[in-house]
Amino acid sequence: MAFQAPVETSSGKIRELTLGAKKTVALGGENALAFHAFEGTLPNGPKIALEVFDTTPTDWADELKRVLGDVWADPVAWAKKCEGAFGADLVCLQLAGTDPNGANRSVADAVATVKAVADAISVPLIVYGSGNIERDAELLKAVAEATQGKNVAVGSAVEENYKSIGAAAMGFGCKVIGQTPIDVNMAKQLNILLTNLGVPVDNLLIDPSTGALGYGLEYSFSIHERIKLAALKQNDAMLQCPAVANLGKEAWRAKEAKISQAEAPQWGDQRKRGIMWEALTAIAMMMAGSDLLIMRHPEAAQLVRRTIAELGA
Repeated sequence: MAFQAPVETSSGKIRELTLGAKKTVALGGENALAFHAFEGTLPNGPKIALEVFDTTPTDWADELKRVLGDVWADPVAWAKKCEGAFGADLVCLQLAGTDPNGANRSVADAVATVKAVADAISVPLIVYGSGNIERDAELLKAVAEATQGKNVAVGSAVEENYKSIGAAAMGFGCKVIGQTPIDVNMAKQLNILLTNLGVPVDNLLIDPSTGALGYGLEYSFSIHERIKLAALKQNDAMLQCPAVANLGKEAWRAKEAKISQAEAPQWGDQRKRGIMWEALTAIAMMMAGSDLLIMRHPEAAQLVRRTIAELGA
């Protein structure tokens, strides 16, 4: 007697959200767990955004300098290379330089960078602030206004500044990425707050935060998966938004990814080690249900893209 795998269908469905104007990319839309095409429909599959930073990195691994150093002083050139040479589905511009405790770039300067990058690429743009709550509230409002009509996503909105960012998103027609610290209930609550404010739930993405391989990946996987299960199996409307894993910066923050072979010869080739550290983190997160992977190294992204194709998504 032939074995027949059990099939579980879902009553819920992830909302489909489209980003971009020149070229569009659809996220979400699935009514089954990741790569479970035998249990439902997966119309879009995971997408990959490659990072671009607004300031020249100063503490990145030598391997990243090898592959990105020719453009990382120029966000426009960097973004164009991500789209052209690296084949990114989207570009994620990280405005880390606006942090008052860092380079403290002005909002006006950062917005000029955003506009230049948006005009230079055809793929959709995502814009993250520095993570400074007060500055991001001011910054992302200005970014939303400057990119009106380009259908971008801005993030991250958190509990302390969601009102300012949500109001700007409504006023200027962009999508909002809500970020919470690896907790299902907090992710749901932030979406409730944003929709109570008036932001359409169809315009929301969930960033539940991500830990890299060896640095909380198992917990991150569990939370991302529980969010997806609640959305699909419990039909929880406030969690039926595409999920984001902003993982590149977390993977390359790990000492195992960035320390040179000279410093740790027992760990082997740093180039292979760093690429695999990011790729394995990304594959784990897409298996947990992430619809959008924000990555850093183009070869790591290529490995993940190949895995997605081999799995049939």
